[in-house]
Amino acid sequence: MASPTRRPISAIRSFHTSLPGYAQTPLVALPDLAQQLGVKAVYVKDESKRCGLRSFKILGASWGCFRAVCAHLKIEPASTNITDLREYVRDQNEQVQIYLYTATEGNHGRAVGYMAALIGVQAHVFVPEGMNAHTRKLIENDGAQLHVVQGDYDIAVGQAAAAAATHGGLLVQDTAWDGYEEIPSWIVDGYSTLMEEIDEQLGKEGLHPSVVITPVGVGSLASAVAKHCKWRRHSHVQVVAVEPDTGACFYKSLLAGRSVTVKTTSSIMNGSCCGTLSSTAWDILRQSVDASVTVSDYESHRAVQYLESHAISAGPCGGSTLAALRHLVETQQDRVELNKDAVIVILSTEGSRPYPKPFDTSTDDPVTLTQILTQIDSSNATLSVAEGAGEAQIADYLAAWFEHRGIENHRIETVHSRPSVVGIVRGTGGGKSLMLNGHIDTVSLSSYEKDPLSGALANKNNRSVVLGRGSLDMKSGVAAMLSAALVAKYISLRGDIIIAAVADEEDASKGTIDVIEAGWRADAAVIPEPTQHELVCSHKGFVWIEIDIIGTASHGSMPSLGVDSIMHTGAFLTQLEAYQQKLPTDDLLGQASLHCGLINGGEEASSYPAKTTLTIEFRTIPSQSPQTLVTDMLALLQTTASLRQGFQFSQPRVTLSRLPMKIPSTHPFVQKVADTAKSIIGASPKVASMPFWCDAALLSEVGIPCVVFGPKGEGLHAKEEYVDVESIKQVDSVLAKLVQDYCQ
Repeated sequence: MASPTRRPISAIRSFHTSLPGYAQTPLVALPDLAQQLGVKAVYVKDESKRCGLRSFKILGASWGCFRAVCAHLKIEPASTNITDLREYVRDQNEQVQIYLYTATEGNHGRAVGYMAALIGVQAHVFVPEGMNAHTRKLIENDGAQLHVVQGDYDIAVGQAAAAAATHGGLLVQDTAWDGYEEIPSWIVDGYSTLMEEIDEQLGKEGLHPSVVITPVGVGSLASAVAKHCKWRRHSHVQVVAVEPDTGACFYKSLLAGRSVTVKTTSSIMNGSCCGTLSSTAWDILRQSVDASVTVSDYESHRAVQYLESHAISAGPCGGSTLAALRHLVETQQDRVELNKDAVIVILSTEGSRPYPKPFDTSTDDPVTLTQILTQIDSSNATLSVAEGAGEAQIADYLAAWFEHRGIENHRIETVHSRPSVVGIVRGTGGGKSLMLNGHIDTVSLSSYEKDPLSGALANKNNRSVVLGRGSLDMKSGVAAMLSAALVAKYISLRGDIIIAAVADEEDASKGTIDVIEAGWRADAAVIPEPTQHELVCSHKGFVWIEIDIIGTASHGSMPSLGVDSIMHTGAFLTQLEAYQQKLPTDDLLGQASLHCGLINGGEEASSYPAKTTLTIEFRTIPSQSPQTLVTDMLALLQTTASLRQGFQFSQPRVTLSRLPMKIPSTHPFVQKVADTAKSIIGASPKVASMPFWCDAALLSEVGIPCVVFGPKGEGLHAKEEYVDVESIKQVDSVLAKLVQDYCQ
């Protein structure tokens, strides 16, 4: 069937006026902001009241749905209206079944669902798994059938398109791709009403816009703005496009010189956080947009607060345009004329909605970063009986922090919701590379006495400290890593700086293992664990060995039938205690050690226990290995069996092991770090070993010389934890100088 002829723009607006509840949305002046910025006027186009749906999306979705259904039914849209179409669909219901399909981050899906109900057809809306329950409920309230997709918006679009094709439905999507351009173009046309309203409203004041700031998303609204400002009305109007730092597909396409897909991460501006531009938008926007700006969630949040203080209801996508305006002013971009004659229109595309308060990603200060990171719950999900939050939220923050500075970053997530993040500032070539590695998980919050997520400044022993679980171990070290790595961002170095923020160090070190398996390597590495400013170049390893001591179950009243596995375990423990006294010693690490960490046996008090399972942790030195320890345990078990009648056991099994780490104190990198620390702190750091294990051993195992050097504080894994503020600054300075000197 031939494509229906496009109607004039005025006809589109006439269609919109026929929708229930249509009215021009307000254009609100902000004279105080205009005076502050030194421009003639600033206006906000407030879409929070659009047709009762609190979003501009209804303008594009309504026209797109209307045209799509008319085309499907072979009805000329010029000869009908929304009421007639509904009656026709109702009359033809037995002969024609129509289903609308779409994918959404929120408001577009709501609008399609609303239009489906208005026309009298069924809508199927596909949403990413990260969409909040509030938005899902709003979509379902209009009668749409919701489909939750494992993945992001782009994946949801793919599944919606596939479902529409399979079931013969109509896909009403604002994203275009090769072979699917017509309906998205109708959606773009639908937004022309918004721009026509602005012209009328400003005209009443005798004004014309000189700058219009619009969100991008997949590019539909931005395309409509660009067409109107550059092609249809005022070719002199400058267009500014804004996107979230964490979903800037247009901005990064401009940098690449072609339309590219980017990996998105979580954002409160989820309606604008898109990985791929609509195929029809790229050519329009690259020719028409005068400035492309990205903003952080925190900047958008602050903008929302400002708008609300001026009685303008706005969500984060709506606030992004004001955030972009502030960004333009602060960075003094000369591509956009913000002079005394400028009339600026910012599009606030949605009304207020609930969202989690974001953390500030703009700070470079290591102390402030420590406070922020401490406030994010990243308690290890598998370490303890208490349920942990995992690392997803803190990884999202770190990715956003990197994106805000244009630093290349990669999310490594081999286990769902247990991500690590690697940032890299690439050198010019020919220099040494340095990895700064720090874990982003903490131990359980349940053992903390007060507020574990405080991040507050306090005074301890006349020293300023940051309080909270993980403040010392080791979010202060991660903060120092981030801040120090910025040296490479702002000066030219030949070597690469790799910032590895890793998950799961407190349990099984899955994060650093993932980073290594992903191929990340460096010429040397520093782990800023809390060493009290000591320079650690060795630490013990550990091996967990599990042993089953076998008994025979029987009623407690029948001793002739039962064999007590717990009692037999006691006999083995006597042998183990004697073995403990003879453990080997290392010149730096001291004597190896062991302890019995877990014992589990029996079912109830009135029965003989059939099996007792014992878990032994060995803290090891280089002369020990899991294999030698298993051999030793087997020998002890056999000795116990020779001394105790009926003693039976299973083969000892290693459940987890990690090698010790030992690098000579004379190694050039150790000396380099020591000299750097002395130049900052004023005294040579003590070269030492530490009693606890850390990820340094994993890096050393793959040939990366690694030392551990970090801040001072108290309360590791204890009821109160804190890190010394001055120490954070000193560690940051040491790492920053090391980056500059080692990678030059």
